[in-house]
Amino acid sequence: MLHLEAPVRFGRWLLFTIFLSIPLPAEEIDVEAVLLAPIQEVEVAAQEAGLLARMLVVEGALVKQDDLLAQIDDTDASLQRARAEIELDNARRNADNDIRVRVAVAAAAVAQAELQRGLESQKRYPKSVSETEIDRLRLTASHAQLQVEQAKYDLETAQLALRVQENQLQQAGRQVERRRIVVPVSGRVVQIFRQVGEWVEPGQPVARVLKVDQLKALGSLDAGRLVSDPTGRAVRLHVELPERGSVEFPGRVTFVHSEVNPVSGQLDFWAEIENQDLQLRPGLRASLKILGQAAAR
Repeated sequence: MLHLEAPVRFGRWLLFTIFLSIPLPAEEIDVEAVLLAPIQEVEVAAQEAGLLARMLVVEGALVKQDDLLAQIDDTDASLQRARAEIELDNARRNADNDIRVRVAVAAAAVAQAELQRGLESQKRYPKSVSETEIDRLRLTASHAQLQVEQAKYDLETAQLALRVQENQLQQAGRQVERRRIVVPVSGRVVQIFRQVGEWVEPGQPVARVLKVDQLKALGSLDAGRLVSDPTGRAVRLHVELPERGSVEFPGRVTFVHSEVNPVSGQLDFWAEIENQDLQLRPGLRASLKILGQAAAR
């Protein structure tokens, strides 16, 4: 009997150990009241001073990222860009023009050939070419070689000037672009601060845009009953909508505050909610269920 009881006890201990090693799924948490708020709210501002020439949206309009929201008068900036384009074309022609280099190289070759012929003639017939003439030919050949170097230097300078003009054109184009007021995020225009014909300054807001395809559900958890961090767990938001009744929306917990409120014992959190068909609006109140880990999978 003793030999049989030992394996039984060992088997029970092994099963108990395996049971303890299996993580238990986190329980679901019901949050009775949450408040919907925008995840991102942007006041779109002017980058340059100028007269507001066009406003391309109205309050309530849905916009996409990089859509043109408004246009500041860019007449002067456009003229500067056109001038920069002309100057760039001229700089490109000078940078591609190697005629002076080729002429200088040809002249240097002729001067060197004349010097070589003079030296050969003096060698064969010592009295045929004077030393003065040889010195002159040497000076002419040396000068011609310096002309080659100068022509190459001028061409390199023209090529550097081309890079400067390319940079100036980019700057001129940037000045035109900065007078376009574009939407930084997709969302809904909820407020317009300036009208066509008004003067705007850099940093002055022109419109306010809310990101509406995702919202943030703000709520609180009882810290004393929280057994694990719910960050990353899936949620289901329940809200009452007119003519549709109770509607469910998916989401996920993205933030849990690190500090517990010492008075209420609550822990603030929020979850990002997928706003399907843009049915939800900031300011609505709803209820929320944080799913267990097994249910979330």
